[in-house]
Order: sequence, then C-alpha cells, then structure tokens
Amino acid sequence: MPLREHLRELRKRLFLAACGLVVGAVAGWLVFDPVFHALQEPLLNAAAERGATASVNFGGLATAFDMRIKISLFLGAILTSPWWLFQLWAFVTPGLTRRERGYAIGFVGAAAPLFLAGSYLAWTTMPTAVRVLTDFIPQEATNLVDAQTYLSFVMRFVLAFGVAFVLPVIMVAVNLAGLVRASTWAKGWRWAVLLAFVFAAVMTPTPDAITMVVMALPICALYFIALGICLLNDRRVNKARVAAGLPRLDGTMADEDDDAAGAATASADEPGRA
Repeated sequence: MPLREHLRELRKRLFLAACGLVVGAVAGWLVFDPVFHALQEPLLNAAAERGATASVNFGGLATAFDMRIKISLFLGAILTSPWWLFQLWAFVTPGLTRRERGYAIGFVGAAAPLFLAGSYLAWTTMPTAVRVLTDFIPQEATNLVDAQTYLSFVMRFVLAFGVAFVLPVIMVAVNLAGLVRASTWAKGWRWAVLLAFVFAAVMTPTPDAITMVVMALPICALYFIALGICLLNDRRVNKARVAAGLPRLDGTMADEDDDAAGAATASADEPGRA
C-alpha cells in the first residue's frame, strides 16, 4: 500500500475512533457524580483511617468544568475500548485476506476484556497506593489535594495498566500480519520481563515489593502466552509455505534442510563403513 494510502487509512481510523470516544464521553458526562465520588473515595478512606482530613480541592474557577471533561473522556476511553481497539486492528492489518480479517473478532474479543482487566487490577491496588501516600499527613491535619493532580494520577494509573495488558494482543496482531516473527519476540523476552517489572515499579508508588510483583506477573504471563501463539502461527505459516514450494519465514528451503540432514547422516555412518 502506498504511503498516501496509509496516511488516508490512518486518518480514517483516527476519525472513527474519535467519534466513538465522543459518544462514550457523553455517557461519561451523564454519570459524572457517582464516578467522581468513587475516584476520591480511596483518598477520603485512607485519611479517615489515620484520623486526618483530606479533600479534593478545586483551586480555579474553571477547574471543576475541566475535570468533568477529563473524567468524561476517561470513562469514554474505557466504555468504548472495543471500538477503538477494533480501529487499531483495522489499521494494522488492512491488507489481509477475508479469512484473516475474521481474526478481528478474536482480536477485539481478547483485547477488550484484557484492557478492562488491567484497568480493574490497577483500580483494586489504588487504595493501597493512596494509603501509603497519605501516611505522611500529620495527625489532625488537613490535606487539600489539588483535584487536577489527584484525579489525573488516578486516571493515568488505571489507563496505563489497561494499555499494558493489551500489548501482548498487539504482539499477536503484528505477527499475524507478518510484520514481526515470533523469533524476534523470543529473543527479547529478558527485556520484556525487565520492562514489565520496571513499569510496575514506576506505576505503583508503594514501597513494598509485593504490590510490584502482583502487578508485573500478569503482564509477564500475558507476554509468554502471546509468544506461544506467535510460535504456533509461524509454524503454521512455514508448513503452508513449504507445501507451496516457497521458502520459510527465515528464508531457508525445505530441500536445504533435507540435504543437510542427509549429509549429517552420511557422515555419522562413515566410520561404521570403514
């Protein structure tokens, strides 16, 4: 596909994803009050446990309106995740056959629940992170937390883990599209594990290692599951290419392997003949 066609396809997919996000943001706007209460509840509960007082402070005249828009977009991104994930798949794999495009159902069917699972896991660990950060509030003191800072932290935390859980599905998608082979993913597994733990350490502002491990292990497990699927897909593609008389994905031919195997067998039998 020419570069101009790629750019046109990208513009189309971004426009469709943005339209879905706007629709989700409208729904998020309507449920702003209960969601805002749920977002600030970890802060209020953590402060109450220590006998301190904390509250979300809107320091500017337009801050409340700005935060309502941000939270609406945050909810829109979560509610419409199947839609914009489908647009991502449609852009990555525009040249596949009709049968291969049917994988879009499996892609969205796997990516959307994983995105929601990552977001939920982050949300369940949020009270622990907030409790650690509020431990520094002196007794009987009041902490006026800036609404922009606190709610932006919560939303970034939840969305970051949702996206991290989707990355293994994107690994499989680009492998099915023939852009990256499984051997490439396999060579970088050490870096993938390291990055998973670094990501978990940075995104979980708690001093204990248990929370970091709990957040990093699911990401590592999803990586290796995706790697296994890529290996199976490459094996299937290699069999199909050999049957069609084409070279394998690594550029070798089946005849070359047969000749090498025959030469190795002959050299092994040579001493016995002597």
